[in-house]
Amino acid sequence: MGNDWEGLHSEAVPEPVAPEKSRQGFKRFVFDLLETLLLSLLLFFAINTISARIRVDGSSMEPTLHSGEFMIVNKLAYKLGSPQVGDVVVFHFPGNPEQEYIKRIIGLPGDSVDIREGMVSVNGQALNEPYIAAPPAYEESLTVPPGMLFVLGDNRNNSSDSHSWGPVALDQVVGKAILVYWPPAEWGVVEHVMPLNPVE
Repeated sequence: MGNDWEGLHSEAVPEPVAPEKSRQGFKRFVFDLLETLLLSLLLFFAINTISARIRVDGSSMEPTLHSGEFMIVNKLAYKLGSPQVGDVVVFHFPGNPEQEYIKRIIGLPGDSVDIREGMVSVNGQALNEPYIAAPPAYEESLTVPPGMLFVLGDNRNNSSDSHSWGPVALDQVVGKAILVYWPPAEWGVVEHVMPLNPVE
């Protein structure tokens, strides 16, 4: 008698996946997805709490900054420290708080600012300003009120700033400009020059 099993092949049949294991796998996937989304949101809000991304619009800060550049602003700079003459800051424009301007701090609360004959002086000391496009062709003299800042654009003769609409309230300052990140060719740290040095 021949072998009844001759010519037959046995194959391993996969065991069916238990429904419970399948449900656990799906739950784990959903949990991981929600965890990732939550961490992303927390990171997003944390970054927005300490910094802002601002686009430079206009030529008022040339040659330091150029129109179309994007920069990162440190929103905690003046919550953890004090503003200094020479800082480049972003603030809400007093005439329209929905607009944000970027200028350089020239006078702090209580400072006496005097602009004449192309020279800016603070408390009787002429500022050393290698960053400006040209000396100011206007005159101004005032004492900065408490809680206010006197700000000017580096492009002095083509800038809407404190010489035309007055000081800006410190509580309207968004933060301190720290880094230009776009376009790549202009990438770099924003220089905050201390101009209270003897003029050479």
